[in-house]
Amino acid sequence: MDLPKTLQSRYISLTLRMKTDGANLGEPHTQPLGGGLFELRLKGAEGIARVFYCTLVGRRIVMLHSFIKKSQKTPPKERRIAETRMKEVKNEH
Repeated sequence: MDLPKTLQSRYISLTLRMKTDGANLGEPHTQPLGGGLFELRLKGAEGIARVFYCTLVGRRIVMLHSFIKKSQKTPPKERRIAETRMKEVKNEH
C-alpha cells in the first residue's frame, strides 16, 4: 500500500485496533457497504484515503484495495476493484 506518511500512520493505528476490537470499528473509522464489503476511512494532513476490506471465517480481515480520495463520492471503479478481489478471496476459502 503506497499511502502518504500520515495516512500510513492512521492505517496502522486503526488496523491494530481492528485486531483487538473487531473488523467494524463504527463511524467515523469504518463503514459497512453491504455484501460483506467494508470501508476503512483514513484522514490525515495529506488528504483522505479509503481502504476496502472484507472478513473471512476465523476473524481474518483481508484488505482488498486502497486509494486516495479526490472527490466527494467514491468512484465506482474503485469499489468494483474491491468487489472483484473480494469474490476471488472468498472463492479461495
